[in-house]
Amino acid sequence: MGHLNNRNIIIGVSGGIAAYKSAELIRLLRKAGAKTKVIMTRGATEFITPLTLQALSGEAVHTELLNEEAEAGMGHIELARWADALLIAPATADILARLAQGRADDLLTTVALATPSPLFLAPAMNQQMWAAQATADNIATLTNRGANIIGPDAGEQACGDIGKGRLLDPEQIVSHVAAQFGSRALAGKRVVITAGPTREPLDPVRYLSNHSSGKMGFALAEAAVEAGAEVTLIAGPVNLDTPGQVIRHNVITADDMLEIALKCAAGADLFIGAAAVADYRPSDAAEQKIKKSEDTRQLTLVKNPDIIATISALPTLSRPQLMVGFAAETERLHDHARAKLIKKNLDFVIANDVSRSDIGFNSDINHVSVIDNHGAHELPIASKRVLAARLIQLFAARLDKPV
Repeated sequence: MGHLNNRNIIIGVSGGIAAYKSAELIRLLRKAGAKTKVIMTRGATEFITPLTLQALSGEAVHTELLNEEAEAGMGHIELARWADALLIAPATADILARLAQGRADDLLTTVALATPSPLFLAPAMNQQMWAAQATADNIATLTNRGANIIGPDAGEQACGDIGKGRLLDPEQIVSHVAAQFGSRALAGKRVVITAGPTREPLDPVRYLSNHSSGKMGFALAEAAVEAGAEVTLIAGPVNLDTPGQVIRHNVITADDMLEIALKCAAGADLFIGAAAVADYRPSDAAEQKIKKSEDTRQLTLVKNPDIIATISALPTLSRPQLMVGFAAETERLHDHARAKLIKKNLDFVIANDVSRSDIGFNSDINHVSVIDNHGAHELPIASKRVLAARLIQLFAARLDKPV
């Protein structure tokens, strides 16, 4: 269950008798280390109270789409972006039908449409309803769209019937969800990632830097570990905890980062340059604090080393098999990213628009475009953790089939 540690899981509870089992499901998810939020349909509140699930989840239960307080902050969109996974258990015949139709007439179905995260459905209904052709068609539609169907189980039902349609045991449901975050696509691979800003000193108390928080690089390190890789993280000055099983090197300047990167990257399978390295540094850092004595002061800057270009230019036997760069741009996003791809001989460039205040630097969400020699495609806006998992799977697939 360690795969669920610190994962953000939304539990959707729809209106069936099996709704009472959602209490145990929440308890098990939290025991596995997951953070949980609950969305209940109106029907679900007839079977189990929101207060019960609030006490177990530690969060207020969400029931209404048109909630004035929540909608002031686009509450359903915030929930959709927060989630690493949406699990609907029980998923009744009605909720399956509405999801298959793409309806968004309550909070649960709206969040299901709005989230880019994996969707898990644990059906629970009368055995004849499960056997109905309409339900089978809805399941096929949802499966084709990428939904993960968990169960149902067979046995005696609340109505007295015996057959398939019982909600799968909560422990089995949790195991299925945990498996989503346990991909071994990078098993046996060595990954090196740079993250965060660099600081270039002006004097002992001042420096040149940027707004990078390091969150994207750290999310990539965590996702790479979960995919089975041996991960080395070279981090500029950030206030973030080291992901489990990651080897971390802390650096300050671009020169520091390059020195460690050259030592760690040689022979790596994958190098990801997610750090926002300062392009320039002062030509001479003052040994003592610079005093304010004049109205203006000239500052001479010199270029910093280009870390990812240097790593990419290593001899063939030392160069990492796959080179990934990031492009933080404020205009002509794809043009600048493609130029970087070609100039620095990279396999991928992940581009994001840092002129937007709602994504990128310091935000927990992001919206990126993936640029490679085949073209460009955008990933849906999502939490950096969700984006990191998707990017790692993309890189792993390329490692398996180099082009």
